[in-house]
Amino acid sequence: MDDDKPFLEQTTDAMSSAAEATKEAVKTVVKKVRKAAKKVAKKVTPKKSKKAKKAGKKSAAKKSAKKAVKKAAKKTAKKASRKTAKKKKAKKSKR
Repeated sequence: MDDDKPFLEQTTDAMSSAAEATKEAVKTVVKKVRKAAKKVAKKVTPKKSKKAKKAGKKSAAKKSAKKAVKKAAKKTAKKASRKTAKKKKAKKSKR
Protein backbone atom coordinates (compact mmCIF):
# COMPACT_ATOMS: atom_id res chain seq x y z
CA MET A 1 0.00 0.00 0.00
CA ASP A 2 1.14 3.54 -0.69
CA ASP A 3 1.69 5.84 2.25
CA ASP A 4 0.89 8.79 -0.01
CA LYS A 5 -2.69 7.71 -0.66
CA PRO A 6 -5.34 8.38 2.00
CA PHE A 7 -6.61 5.32 3.83
CA LEU A 8 -10.13 5.64 2.40
CA GLU A 9 -8.79 5.63 -1.15
CA GLN A 10 -6.64 2.57 -0.43
CA THR A 11 -9.64 0.76 0.99
CA THR A 12 -11.86 1.60 -1.98
CA ASP A 13 -9.12 0.42 -4.35
CA ALA A 14 -8.88 -2.86 -2.48
CA MET A 15 -12.64 -3.32 -2.54
CA SER A 16 -12.93 -2.54 -6.25
CA SER A 17 -10.12 -4.95 -7.10
CA ALA A 18 -11.84 -7.60 -4.98
CA ALA A 19 -15.08 -6.95 -6.86
CA GLU A 20 -13.30 -7.35 -10.20
CA ALA A 21 -11.69 -10.58 -9.04
CA THR A 22 -15.09 -11.83 -7.89
CA LYS A 23 -16.63 -11.01 -11.24
CA GLU A 24 -13.92 -12.90 -13.12
CA ALA A 25 -14.14 -15.87 -10.75
CA VAL A 26 -17.91 -15.99 -11.16
CA LYS A 27 -17.62 -15.99 -14.94
CA THR A 28 -15.22 -18.93 -14.96
CA VAL A 29 -17.29 -20.83 -12.40
CA VAL A 30 -20.47 -20.32 -14.41
CA LYS A 31 -18.79 -21.63 -17.55
CA LYS A 32 -17.56 -24.74 -15.75
CA VAL A 33 -20.91 -25.35 -14.09
CA ARG A 34 -22.78 -25.05 -17.37
CA LYS A 35 -20.42 -27.52 -18.99
CA ALA A 36 -20.87 -29.98 -16.14
CA ALA A 37 -24.66 -29.51 -16.18
CA LYS A 38 -24.75 -30.35 -19.88
CA LYS A 39 -22.82 -33.57 -19.27
CA VAL A 40 -25.16 -34.54 -16.43
CA ALA A 41 -28.23 -33.71 -18.49
CA LYS A 42 -26.99 -35.97 -21.31
CA LYS A 43 -26.51 -38.89 -18.92
CA VAL A 44 -29.74 -38.42 -16.99
CA THR A 45 -32.17 -37.71 -19.83
CA PRO A 46 -31.11 -39.70 -22.90
CA LYS A 47 -34.62 -40.93 -23.88
CA LYS A 48 -36.61 -37.69 -23.53
CA SER A 49 -37.58 -35.47 -26.44
CA LYS A 50 -35.33 -32.65 -27.59
CA LYS A 51 -37.56 -29.97 -26.03
CA ALA A 52 -37.51 -31.71 -22.66
CA LYS A 53 -33.72 -32.05 -22.84
CA LYS A 54 -33.28 -28.34 -23.53
CA ALA A 55 -35.58 -27.35 -20.65
CA GLY A 56 -33.78 -29.70 -18.27
CA LYS A 57 -30.36 -28.41 -19.27
CA LYS A 58 -31.37 -24.79 -18.87
CA SER A 59 -32.99 -25.17 -15.46
CA ALA A 60 -30.19 -27.34 -14.08
CA ALA A 61 -27.55 -24.97 -15.40
CA LYS A 62 -29.35 -21.95 -13.99
CA LYS A 63 -29.78 -23.47 -10.52
CA SER A 64 -26.23 -24.72 -10.25
CA ALA A 65 -24.85 -21.47 -11.67
CA LYS A 66 -26.78 -19.44 -9.11
CA LYS A 67 -25.43 -21.58 -6.27
CA ALA A 68 -21.89 -21.35 -7.59
CA VAL A 69 -22.16 -17.58 -7.96
CA LYS A 70 -23.37 -17.21 -4.37
CA LYS A 71 -20.55 -19.38 -3.02
CA ALA A 72 -17.89 -17.59 -5.05
CA ALA A 73 -19.17 -14.19 -4.00
CA LYS A 74 -19.16 -15.16 -0.33
CA LYS A 75 -15.63 -16.56 -0.52
CA THR A 76 -14.15 -13.57 -2.30
CA ALA A 77 -15.92 -11.14 0.01
CA LYS A 78 -14.46 -12.94 3.01
CA LYS A 79 -11.00 -12.99 1.48
CA ALA A 80 -11.15 -9.30 0.63
CA SER A 81 -12.23 -8.36 4.14
CA ARG A 82 -9.46 -10.51 5.61
CA LYS A 83 -6.87 -8.86 3.37
CA THR A 84 -7.97 -5.37 4.31
CA ALA A 85 -7.94 -6.32 8.00
CA LYS A 86 -4.41 -7.71 7.66
CA LYS A 87 -3.27 -4.56 5.87
CA LYS A 88 -4.75 -2.40 8.64
CA LYS A 89 -2.86 -4.42 11.25
CA ALA A 90 0.36 -4.22 9.28
CA LYS A 91 0.04 -0.46 8.91
CA LYS A 92 -0.63 -0.04 12.63
CA SER A 93 2.39 -2.17 13.54
CA LYS A 94 4.64 -0.02 11.31
CA ARG A 95 3.77 3.06 13.37
